[in-house]
Amino acid sequence: MKIISYFFSSIFALVFFLSLLIFHPLQWIGLKIGYQSHKNMVDILNWVLTKSLLIIGTTVRFTETYPIPKNTSIIFVANHQGLFDITPMIWYLRKYHTKFVSKIELGKGIPGVSYNLTHGGSVLIDRKDARQALTAIKDFGKYIEENKYAAVIFPEGTRSKDGVPKRFSENGLKMLTKFVPSAYVIPVTINNCWKLNKFGMFPLEVGINVTFEFHKPIKASSMQFDD
Repeated sequence: MKIISYFFSSIFALVFFLSLLIFHPLQWIGLKIGYQSHKNMVDILNWVLTKSLLIIGTTVRFTETYPIPKNTSIIFVANHQGLFDITPMIWYLRKYHTKFVSKIELGKGIPGVSYNLTHGGSVLIDRKDARQALTAIKDFGKYIEENKYAAVIFPEGTRSKDGVPKRFSENGLKMLTKFVPSAYVIPVTINNCWKLNKFGMFPLEVGINVTFEFHKPIKASSMQFDD
């Protein structure tokens, strides 16, 4: 089975990295035209990356237990299982203008990805500098509130390698709920994505069914944060 994983993972890796390289200059051109053009390039890129998972037999399914509110700010709060949590969420949630709370290390060196994180409205935080992180999230929250966009935060801070959620760090989410008072908080459960990295970053496991379940929206101002 691992031999099969090597074969299909090699094809997938080629498609994945070629897509990043191709869309890097397209993002640059899009940004020169304007925000929406850049966003369109990012959306198409993430559609390509999500569909490319079919090369390794991976399917992605989304379930909305409750409808996601429209025309308002949203904070999606999800467990984190790997790199491939992100591209399907960007594509599926594209109409909500979704931005990410991401670690500062991803802000450079990765074609396509780093450019979007630094120019697409997401926020990069230094996990070793609490003051920088909280100040950046504060400004990010105001940006989300003003534009009625959506934020995605992974409170675990790093991916779970076995699917068992790590301890949630609450400060980032607490800052977001404070500075995006009109937002709805929507918990998201991600299942099985960690299984793709059964053998590490390469090869990827084949034939995994990844699911994203969106739960009942909670009005941020409707209760105390601890509750």
